Amino acid sequence: MASHRSLTRRSGVSRRVWIASSVALAIAAAGVGGVQLSQAATIDQASAPAKRAAPTCADKTYSAMTSAQRVGQLFMGSVTPSAPDSARIALMRQYHVGSVFLAGRSKAGTSATKTLVDGLQAKADSVAGHRVGLLVSTDQEGGAVQVLSGPGFSTIPSALTQGTWTTTKLRSEAAVWAKQLKSAGVNLNLAPVADVVPASLGTANAPIGKYNREFGHTAAVVAPHSNAFLQGSLQSGVLATLKHFPGLGYVRGNTDTTAGVVDTVTTSTSPSVSVFKSGIDAGAPFVMISSATYSKIDANNRAAFSSTVIQTMLRKNMGFKGVVISDDLGNAVAVKAVAPGDRAVKFISAGGDVVLTVEPNLIPAMTKAVQSRMTQSSAFSTQVSQSVHRILNAKQKAGLLTCS
Repeated sequence: MASHRSLTRRSGVSRRVWIASSVALAIAAAGVGGVQLSQAATIDQASAPAKRAAPTCADKTYSAMTSAQRVGQLFMGSVTPSAPDSARIALMRQYHVGSVFLAGRSKAGTSATKTLVDGLQAKADSVAGHRVGLLVSTDQEGGAVQVLSGPGFSTIPSALTQGTWTTTKLRSEAAVWAKQLKSAGVNLNLAPVADVVPASLGTANAPIGKYNREFGHTAAVVAPHSNAFLQGSLQSGVLATLKHFPGLGYVRGNTDTTAGVVDTVTTSTSPSVSVFKSGIDAGAPFVMISSATYSKIDANNRAAFSSTVIQTMLRKNMGFKGVVISDDLGNAVAVKAVAPGDRAVKFISAGGDVVLTVEPNLIPAMTKAVQSRMTQSSAFSTQVSQSVHRILNAKQKAGLLTCS
């Protein structure tokens, strides 16, 4: 901007002529479609310094937070709804943990679950006089993976069965299931599974195929059904999560129970990966990252610790602007060889936002490592800031954060 103004002063060209000529140049460069934008940009440059955008609710909340509160937003710890552990809940409150995962199995029904969740929400941090609500999640996929059941909850069939339905029916049913979650206080479902398990692998695929968690065996079947589940959830006001990017359909080992799980097939342009792009285009607010290693994408890092997977593939190439959540970085055998603090730092450094740990007792070590890294690296601190902003924006959309 300064160079434009000095040039104008040196040349003696009047302000109006300079603006007109600049607009003409902009039109020539941008073509007809760029006329309005170019004019606005040029006039803005020639006038007073551009006004900064008004701070968002996330900006205001972030500014009012302590460092510990900011870091706490990066974590999701588990609570067992059938037997909530008061000590673990107190620990998560102490560390300002911003999200909770309902783990295990509960047959208590919607009413009892809502009572539990309301108690957790009552303990959520307040910032500048406004409560920053908790993201409360669970695994409510259907079939073998349905955490919450009992009075008020439907018995959800497996994804493989859901994949035989029309997308219209699935969207409608998913909206009903999400409405049930909402009535129980759950605002985030860690579903749908967007993984494509080839028919040739089938149940030999330990994490997905063994439990019929896939909607089908081709991207052409999985994408529209995954999207229908996603859209049904969003329709009922429950955030949904595409998982497990860039796909667990081509592995044999389960990262929860097996170390060294490697996908030797998937590339960044595989049809199975396109399912996630389809879901992002359909409005997915969350994407969960796999803990497997993909030898044809980044052979040196697990996906959860790979900037190639998160920053390049997911954010840059697919344009995902939402929240990136890890698969379990607490108890999963796939990450046991990595120190707990390093797991959190590596995930956030790679571009992740929410560290999910089924073992909340690891949160103190993880938090300390993140805070330490922030003092050592301004780039890492910037990533933390961006992550917290994404999380706060998601909370605002879910009605968990207000600034009015």
